[in-house]
Amino acid sequence: MMSVVFKNTNGWLLDACSLVNQGVQLCTSAGKAAKEKSYFKCCFKQQCFKVLTSHVNVSGTNDISIPDRLLVLQGSENDASVHFNRSKRRKRKRSEMNQGEIDSLAYHLKIRSAIAEGTKSLVDAGLSCGYLSDVKEENEPLPSQECNLAALCDMAKGLPLVADISQVQFIRPEDGCSTTHLELFTQVTESCMDCAVELTLMGQKYIIPPRCSFLLSDLTRIQPLVDYGKLFNLIVMDPPWENKSVKRSGRYGFLPSTQLKRLPIPLLAAAGCVVVTWVTNRSSHLRFVKDELYPHWGVEVLAEWFWVKVTNSGKYVFPLDSPHKKPYEVLVLGRYRGSGDDSHRSRGNTELSMEDQRVIVSVPSALHSHKPSLSDVLKPYAGADADCLELFARSLQPGWTSWGNEVIKFQHVSYYTVELTSAPTDKSIDEDVGDPTDPSPEADLPPPPPPPAPQYLV
Repeated sequence: MMSVVFKNTNGWLLDACSLVNQGVQLCTSAGKAAKEKSYFKCCFKQQCFKVLTSHVNVSGTNDISIPDRLLVLQGSENDASVHFNRSKRRKRKRSEMNQGEIDSLAYHLKIRSAIAEGTKSLVDAGLSCGYLSDVKEENEPLPSQECNLAALCDMAKGLPLVADISQVQFIRPEDGCSTTHLELFTQVTESCMDCAVELTLMGQKYIIPPRCSFLLSDLTRIQPLVDYGKLFNLIVMDPPWENKSVKRSGRYGFLPSTQLKRLPIPLLAAAGCVVVTWVTNRSSHLRFVKDELYPHWGVEVLAEWFWVKVTNSGKYVFPLDSPHKKPYEVLVLGRYRGSGDDSHRSRGNTELSMEDQRVIVSVPSALHSHKPSLSDVLKPYAGADADCLELFARSLQPGWTSWGNEVIKFQHVSYYTVELTSAPTDKSIDEDVGDPTDPSPEADLPPPPPPPAPQYLV
């Protein structure tokens, strides 16, 4: 089962929920003897991926219109006085734009046509095949689970890192899936299970996908991940970028941009490793990643892609030209080149080229900071048998290694519906777990005919 519903030269239409479910189609409970094991099927709650309405009135009546903002932008190219002096601290009129807003508008106008055209072609395909459609059902309440994992990571800083113990611990079938031996904060935990398993960790139940590994820690305790000894062919990260709304809301901790340079990418990446970073729509963050962060790590910048968020009926979740929230986020892609040390080479020299300005369209999760997995999209660029790592992760993926101070947040059982099922055969385990690198027949079909007069607003 693939999460790619449709692909063309513009990009991909993703079903983000299907990839979450892929690794948990078959699950067993921990701590039960083989004769007493019960099996069940897990599905991420569908209401988390029901986005029925777009926010069409975001901009308000007093915001600068696109034509007026174009005039401001044109003036900024000819008149240095548009670069406002921030030290005056005068109250800014609603009709004025600061330098950051001018930079963001210039970038938006540069990429707008690629996003509009790519999104329209992919949404039209989704409407034609029936994946995207008007959903009349009422919104169900979202699962709510208080997450204290980050606070526990802070408390765990007082635990000593013991140098002479193994940096990895295992969840094995022969252990009866006991969790009493697991030390989550100072060792990488690796599942050897061929199906998902429900574990009780720190008094809470979590669904752990098959053949995954994870480390629950913050940046100060990332060393066990380095000592794990793997060099990865694909590294994806979603940093907790610093911004005013995060500071005000206190929803999660943030990391100053300069601190990201402390991530030990050169110690984790194989040569040619694909490195992907999610970036917010703040021009300073994008410049930092391209001009400072990637060069610091020895990563060559190769492409910028765009994740476009649409409703279940295919409309932008925010107006494309909204001066506030945009319906897209940027991904910066590159490859680790390192220092040229031959001992750090990967398995082969062939690399699939990355096309610039590709578009990834999906219905976003209604849960905060729950990004879609890009495994099916990125694996061809990293290799079919690539070792994959996600940094600042909040969920786990089959076959991946994940790190973060909330790394198992969205594995909590409260986010899943559970249905009892029969005991599996070996063949059914293979079918249920699947291989995320298998080609999707649906994804390679020729484009369906366009729907008659699709109701889609660009």
